[in-house]
Amino acid sequence: MAVQSSSKCAIREVAKDVWTFSCPFSRFNIIPVGGRSTAVKLSNGDVWVLASTPLDEATKSKLGELGPVKWIVGADAVHHIFLGDFKKQFPDAKVIAVDEAIQKKAKEGLKFDGAWGADPLDTKYGFETDIQHCYFSGFKNKDVAFFHPASKTMIQADLLFNLPAREQYSMTGSSGKIPIFGNLTPYTWAHKKFAWTLGVDKE
Repeated sequence: MAVQSSSKCAIREVAKDVWTFSCPFSRFNIIPVGGRSTAVKLSNGDVWVLASTPLDEATKSKLGELGPVKWIVGADAVHHIFLGDFKKQFPDAKVIAVDEAIQKKAKEGLKFDGAWGADPLDTKYGFETDIQHCYFSGFKNKDVAFFHPASKTMIQADLLFNLPAREQYSMTGSSGKIPIFGNLTPYTWAHKKFAWTLGVDKE
């Protein structure tokens, strides 16, 4: 499906009712890893958003087209920068994140409605009819993986990488390639080694 955007973020419907917002982002302002938010239109018409990129005008416009945003999700301990911006734009939405991210946002006074890592493992947040979730406590960044059965789509943050970040940089004129570095995809030996190093519980 066609990429569309009036900003530096590429907005695309990757499967029915699943939209990605792929934006440039450099780790430590050096390594171009890219960023991506994902929005899912639920079966009842509400919208669930994994919020990981800036809430620019193009993003606001597309989310407004999709329907009322009712869920804002932070997928791990480091993908929390823009949660407050999304909450301000969509004040009726519930915000769910991992406990480590919530602790980092404490000074902002942002109210959270659920916490992976603090809530019981079988906690239901209200979107499980459409989206399943699994918390990886043994992963360094305390990631949560999500699955949307209707489109057979897995949504995650740092459990898997797919570099270079071509789509995230597609609106910038940059290739998104990391100098001297090749590909880092789930099928490479380097990725398997990298993922292993991020495990804190290797049993």
